[in-house]
Amino acid sequence: MKKTLLLFVLAAFVFSANAQFPAKVKKIESKPNATVSVKGNLNEGEKIEDLSWASSSSNACWPATQNTKFRGNHVLYSTNLPKKAKMWIKVIPDDKNANFSIYAYSVGSTNYSTPPNLSSCVSCEAEHKWDYPKRGKTQDHTREVYLNAINNPYNVVIGVVGADNLTTGGYKLEVKIEGGEEQNLGAQAEVKVNALTVEKGKETSVKGNLSQGVKINDLSWAWKSSVACFPETQKSKFTGNHVLYSCELPKYSIMDITVVPDDPKANFSIYSYTVGTTNNSVVPNLASCVSCEAEHKWDYPKAGKTQDHTRSITDIMALNNPYKVVIAVVGADGLTTGGYTLKVNLKAK
Repeated sequence: MKKTLLLFVLAAFVFSANAQFPAKVKKIESKPNATVSVKGNLNEGEKIEDLSWASSSSNACWPATQNTKFRGNHVLYSTNLPKKAKMWIKVIPDDKNANFSIYAYSVGSTNYSTPPNLSSCVSCEAEHKWDYPKRGKTQDHTREVYLNAINNPYNVVIGVVGADNLTTGGYKLEVKIEGGEEQNLGAQAEVKVNALTVEKGKETSVKGNLSQGVKINDLSWAWKSSVACFPETQKSKFTGNHVLYSCELPKYSIMDITVVPDDPKANFSIYSYTVGTTNNSVVPNLASCVSCEAEHKWDYPKAGKTQDHTRSITDIMALNNPYKVVIAVVGADGLTTGGYTLKVNLKAK
């Protein structure tokens, strides 16, 4: 009996150790903070006659009413989604008139299930040719889906599919990952705050240089809901040195802040947060604040507005209570040096 049990345990171990996706599933070695691309053709795949797995409530990939968009050949790929990472998967058909679809699902890192034998998954997303236009959006021949992971890594299966029984056609598949690297933030250098004296009805100007500041290793405080200074997607705009100033915002007053880099080509950012007058919290140890605003180089033009090398935060307001204002002049994209003028204009409300 013991011998039989031992053989069973050994067999289970060997099966677990050799567990992997079927040979028909092509492996993509995705990389954190990088885009990997592969070429393929629908004729390398096969049709999946039973598509009921996709519309089951435990998968919810696409509704059965859209099955015709997935009746062609399915070419399957597998890759890994690290924890604390976002993944974009895009298929680009060689022929712009070809009708392709795409889907991707995430499962546990020891789960190797593939369609049609997929009983459940963590998440599944699909994209196909729209049946009708969507307001404010356009669609071309490419298809893209998005997955993310927070506290756990996942196996990801990707299906590149021909719509309406399409079984051949070349394409490029791109897998982009943002995040996913275990970061060793290291010790945080001392963050000094320069006292700034401002007077109501006057503009105060000081000269400074980013070299007088330090990098803030952990920027996660900025996108916490209790601070809401800038979103994580914009953190690259705040990865250089931070030079901090503090001043008082009296009640019934308004403050405007502008930083003017000496070099018009230098990429600066700025943020400012208000806290109670007895609150001495300094980033990155900022649990919450009354308000926080930031300004950085725009990713795209804004209607009716223009942007130069200066960065401004306006209308920081105090009504019935005075506040402490902390101002940070920051280098974008790792910038650690560069002269500037900081202007603070305090007005009566």
